[in-house]
Amino acid sequence: MGRRSPQRFDFATILIDHESTQPLYRQLEDQLRDAILQGRIAPGERLPATRRLSGDLQVGRNTVSQSYERLIAEGYLQAEIGSGTRVSTELPETLLNRPQARKKKENKTQRDDALLSQRGKQMFQFGDWNQLGIKPPRPFRPHVPALDLFPRHIWQRLSERRLRRLSRDLWGTGDSQGYRPLRQAIADYLKISRGVNCCSDQILITAGAQQGLELVSRLLLDPGDTAWIEEPGYTPARLVFELNGARVVSIPVDEEGLIVNEGVKQSANARLAYITPGSHWPLGMTMSLSRRLELLNWAQHHSGWILEDDYNSEFRYDGRPLPSIQGLDQHESVLYMGTFSKVLFPGLRLGYLVIPAKLVNSFVGARWLADRHSPPFEQAVLTDFIEEGHFERHVRKMRTAYASRQAALSEAITQNFGDEVHFSRTETGLQLVVYGANEKKEAKLRRTADQLEIEYHPVSFYASSDTKRAGLILGFAAFTEEQIENTIHSWAANYQERG
Repeated sequence: MGRRSPQRFDFATILIDHESTQPLYRQLEDQLRDAILQGRIAPGERLPATRRLSGDLQVGRNTVSQSYERLIAEGYLQAEIGSGTRVSTELPETLLNRPQARKKKENKTQRDDALLSQRGKQMFQFGDWNQLGIKPPRPFRPHVPALDLFPRHIWQRLSERRLRRLSRDLWGTGDSQGYRPLRQAIADYLKISRGVNCCSDQILITAGAQQGLELVSRLLLDPGDTAWIEEPGYTPARLVFELNGARVVSIPVDEEGLIVNEGVKQSANARLAYITPGSHWPLGMTMSLSRRLELLNWAQHHSGWILEDDYNSEFRYDGRPLPSIQGLDQHESVLYMGTFSKVLFPGLRLGYLVIPAKLVNSFVGARWLADRHSPPFEQAVLTDFIEEGHFERHVRKMRTAYASRQAALSEAITQNFGDEVHFSRTETGLQLVVYGANEKKEAKLRRTADQLEIEYHPVSFYASSDTKRAGLILGFAAFTEEQIENTIHSWAANYQERG
C-alpha cells in the first residue's frame, strides 16, 4: 500500500470572516486557489475531508463541498474514489500566473467600459443583476412561483394540440400588439377579477413586466423628468427609469401604501408614479382606497402618469382584492401592468400592459422597434389555457397552496425563533419580511443564514442608497411546507449555537 503524501499546508491558517458580505464558500475557494497558485499546497497534495475541514473552520459541510466542487470544475483539484480530493498535478495553463490573468481581465473590463456610450456605462454598473436567480432556488428565494404545482401535463396537451392545428398566420409574422384572441381573453379576465376598464384594443402583450417598464420609461419620460417610486420599492424599475435619464425620487410608504402627500411635497410635478398597490413589494401591504383616490387626484391636477404594477394581486388570502386603480380612473392617466411569470412560470416571458386608448399606437410602434412581437405559438397556447378555464382553476389552487405555505413559514418562525425576530403576516404576496429584535440580532440572523446558504433578499436591496433598511425578505411560494419547516429549524438551531 502506497504511503500518503505528507500534508504540509496548515489549513488552520484559512480565515473565514462571518461578518463579510462575500459568501463563505467563495472565501474558502479564493484562499485555497491562492495557496495552490503560490505553491503553498503542492500538486498532488491531499485536502482534508469536507466533514473535517468544515469542523475545523466552523462552517457548514455544504460550504466546503461547494468550494471543492468549484475548484474541481476549474481544474485546480481532482477527486478520485478512494483517494479523496487532491491538488491537480497540472494546473490550468491560463491560470498559472494569476496576477497576469487578473491584469488581463481588468484591462478587458476597462476596454469594454471605454467603448460604451454614456447609457451603456450606466448599464455596465448593473451587470451583476443578470446573475440573480440563475441557479435552482433554495429556501427562501423570493420571486419564484410554485413550479412543482404547475399543471405541466395540461400545458403539454394544449401545446401538442395547438401545434397540430397551427394556422399559416401563426407560422408567419406576429402582431406587434399581441395575438388578438389572447388580448381578448386577458381583457375579459381583468374586467371580472380586477375591475380593470379596458377592451382588447388597449392590451399590449410584452416580453414580461421588465419590457413593460422599458416601454413606459422610453415613451413617457424625458431625460430630467421626475419619477416617483415607493421606498422601499422594486429596484429594477428604478434602474430602468434612471437609465433612461429620469430623476427618481423615493417616496415613503406606511401601512396604507404610498404616502401621496410626501410625494407632492418632494416633487409635485413628477411625470410618473410607479406603484405596486395590490401587494406592495416587498412589504406586502395593500394600498388603501383613500390613497388610491389621492393618487388619482394628483395625476389629474399635475398631468402625471400612474404605472400600476399588479404583478401578484391574484394571491390574496383574506377577502377579495380591492379594485384596480385603473378601474377607478376617469381621466386616462393610469397604465396597468401584469405578468404571467409569477402566476404560471417565469420561462414563459409573457406579460401585458393596459394602455389608455390615446397611447396605443405609440406603444405598438415602440414594441415593433424593440423586438417586433412575442412568439405567437406561446401566446396561442396561453389563450387556450385561459379560455378553457385552466388559468382560473390554477390561480384558485395556488391561492390555497400559498396560504398554506405562508402559514407554515409564519408558524415555523414563531416556534423556532420566538422573540428573537418579529414580522407581520400580510394578506397578499409571496413573501414575508422578518426583522431581528435589534440590529445586532438581525446581523446574526443574516450571518447564520449565509453559513447555511439559506437564500433571502435584504430589504436594503430595494431601498435607495441613502436609506438604511432593516429586514430579510423570505419567499415561500416555491417551497413545500416540509422544506420550509426543516430549513427554519436548521436556521434557528445554527442561530442558537452561535450564542
